[in-house]
Amino acid sequence: MKRVALLVQYDGYHYSGWQKQKNATTVQEILESALFKITNHTVKTFAAGRTDAGVHASGQVVHFDIDSVIPGFSYSNILNNLLPSTIRILESVEVKNSWHACYSAVYRHYRYVINNGKFPNLFINNWSWHRYQKVLDEVLMLRASKTMKGEHDFFAFQKSGSNRRNSVTKIKNIDIKRVEDLIFVDIKATGFLYGMVRLIVGQLVLVGEKKISSDIFIDRWVNKKKNDVKESAPAKGLCFVNAVYEENVFKKVNNNDFFPLFLINGFS
Repeated sequence: MKRVALLVQYDGYHYSGWQKQKNATTVQEILESALFKITNHTVKTFAAGRTDAGVHASGQVVHFDIDSVIPGFSYSNILNNLLPSTIRILESVEVKNSWHACYSAVYRHYRYVINNGKFPNLFINNWSWHRYQKVLDEVLMLRASKTMKGEHDFFAFQKSGSNRRNSVTKIKNIDIKRVEDLIFVDIKATGFLYGMVRLIVGQLVLVGEKKISSDIFIDRWVNKKKNDVKESAPAKGLCFVNAVYEENVFKKVNNNDFFPLFLINGFS
């Protein structure tokens, strides 16, 4: 048996998330169906992060074990010929059997895109949240967000239905910047709770619109006031950018492959 790692992009608009579900079309289901066509055997896949329905991925990492003479680097081309255009394999490589897409990851990187302009943008509508009622103060949003850096209990930013044993995780870095009408919220953490990023962004938008103060934002998550955290940003603005490992197993890609720079620089 060999272990193969995949670097995967997908348009989450078309899927009910990564993980297989009954009566729903998911990325894992489509990918495993393609692998079955190659091997005529059931192949189980494991991902670095379980994205929710409607959430995109520019650099999702997946691995699977397979008994095949096909070299690891060939699976990207083979799978791309079987997959729909909404799922692309950027690269495939053979890795050590001890390497795991989820458990070997040092941290994950999510990005949320807000279109704060007066008018919707047809070209990015499915990849951003058009929040236009007020001009957002990204400086206030950034100032409030920095209090979350480090290891904390983020119970207030966890949606119901999570099967995690606890709600403690470590945020390595948060960055918020505006490029014309677009606001980019980048969060890097060792792990993410169910619905965590969307709940954080929903609260930060309230800070940016000056509907709540930074002190109220901080009080809500520090004191686990989950019932006060009602606003959640829509899924379509969220993207799983990539997962980072101690050793870079993918050699052919660069940062622009993960999240196209034109989306950022095109508004500058």
